[in-house]
Amino acid sequence: MTRHFNWYIISAIVASLVLLPLLTLTWLSASANSELWGHLANTVLADYVVSSLSLMLGVALLTSLLGIGSALLVTQYHFKGVNFFHWALLLPLAMPAYITAYSYTGLLDVAGPIQSLLRTHFELSYGQYWFPEIRSLGGAIFVLSFVLYPYVYLMARASFMEQSQHLREVAQLLGYSRRKAFFRITLPIARPAIIAGISLALMETLADFGAVSYFGVNSFTTGIFRTWYGLDSVEGAAQLAMILLSFVVVLLALEKSSRKRAAYHGKKTAKPGQAEHLSGKKQALAIALVCTPLLLGFIIPCAQLSYWAIKNIEQLASAEFWQLVANTLLLASITACVALFLALLVAYSHRLNQSKFTSISKGIIGLGYAIPGLVIAVGVLIPLAYFDNTLDGWLRSNFNYSSGLLISGTIAALVIAYLVRFLAVALKSVDSGLGSIHPNMDQAARSLGLSPFGVLRQVHLPIMKGSILTGLLIVFVDVMKELPATLVLRPFNFNTLAVRAYELASDERLADAALPSIAIVLVGLLPVILLSRVTRISNISRISPVARISSGSPKTSAA
Repeated sequence: MTRHFNWYIISAIVASLVLLPLLTLTWLSASANSELWGHLANTVLADYVVSSLSLMLGVALLTSLLGIGSALLVTQYHFKGVNFFHWALLLPLAMPAYITAYSYTGLLDVAGPIQSLLRTHFELSYGQYWFPEIRSLGGAIFVLSFVLYPYVYLMARASFMEQSQHLREVAQLLGYSRRKAFFRITLPIARPAIIAGISLALMETLADFGAVSYFGVNSFTTGIFRTWYGLDSVEGAAQLAMILLSFVVVLLALEKSSRKRAAYHGKKTAKPGQAEHLSGKKQALAIALVCTPLLLGFIIPCAQLSYWAIKNIEQLASAEFWQLVANTLLLASITACVALFLALLVAYSHRLNQSKFTSISKGIIGLGYAIPGLVIAVGVLIPLAYFDNTLDGWLRSNFNYSSGLLISGTIAALVIAYLVRFLAVALKSVDSGLGSIHPNMDQAARSLGLSPFGVLRQVHLPIMKGSILTGLLIVFVDVMKELPATLVLRPFNFNTLAVRAYELASDERLADAALPSIAIVLVGLLPVILLSRVTRISNISRISPVARISSGSPKTSAA
């Protein structure tokens, strides 16, 4: 470790930032009151486990159906508009689940237009007819599935596109029909990719707080929030958080195990399979099928939000709305810039040293994306509050001066939590850029007298502009959409668009929540459009969202 020792220290410090909440949660769980844990275990724990597992099962099944079915149609068949659907089916990624939940509640609730129309048309009163309850476990599965299916679609589509025409010819020689070939050859080969997409969808499901809490589902995230604020027990919340993390670890292990079988894929240079041309009723059916997830996952919620936003367009003139925009942009900009700066240092440290230590550091940083925001909030707030209180007590006793809350009561705490969660995204984007630069360029620059930092600044950064801008954009949008960490750690009287939308929706002011919600969605479209362009004919290993958080290899970087 004598070579480039300062760069080792940088990697260790940044990795420690991600380890801090995990170590804090472990310590809090070990020191928790056994009586409280007994109370939780005897009353609500079973409900949290059953609800979370039911939610995961429902989302896994529905996202698989939507994602695999859509990928099959756009890759194996040719019909009118297929090129449009190739990228349009990714649009629901721009819709945070909690915003989609608000939209469908406004549409399908008792006072919504659909039930009101039914009562008026059939002259019925409430209670005289059956209508599915959107604020339920089933409603949460519906909303989360139509928001998260693009992860499965993206992975399945990439795998199907890679499979060569030679496999089709082999299937024909074996006497397989197109349908039988799909289930016997195409689908088994794509299984590792599909499991990767499902795993990420399930991790997002476990991390969700806004949609499940709004629908009244007793998942682990709502349980953590209630235990912390309702029972005033950080230790109990930490214990629930550790159980939630065990679910995430199982998903990561499952995905990693499935990815070891990715060698089933054919050669990248192989000729892709020919799509079957559809016409008549078959073409109409295919268009209807691919329109369904797009319609339910993006168009309908966006239309509802737009209708509400137009009705409340006067909010655009209010100082409160623009203050929310300013606060959100401030947090997102600071976090994105700091995340890219730290990611550059860590990635370049690994490039300089290529040691097991820097690889482990990168792996630890990558784990942050898999940790739910609410869990990170618990793990970050406790050590920061301890530091603030310890410093304040020392200053009071020695200098009769109170420092107050220097970190835990400011946006600095929020930025730290965001970094823990989203630094992995920035790191993989930077890794992708660095991986495309040949090491000979480093050696040539060093021979001209440049220091390691000089090589990074004068050689690498100009070449990596695209990767850096991509990382900045993705982190920026992720911070804008993040709700649970912001809800817990925000300073007093400091709101963002996401928090304000959640507060208004919780007060049943759905129409008023539309403008901040639609602002988040519009900004969220930018990385989705970028992703759709980059991944059109990408290799599966380059676009695996789960791979980017569980492996340090530049070959598994995101778009």
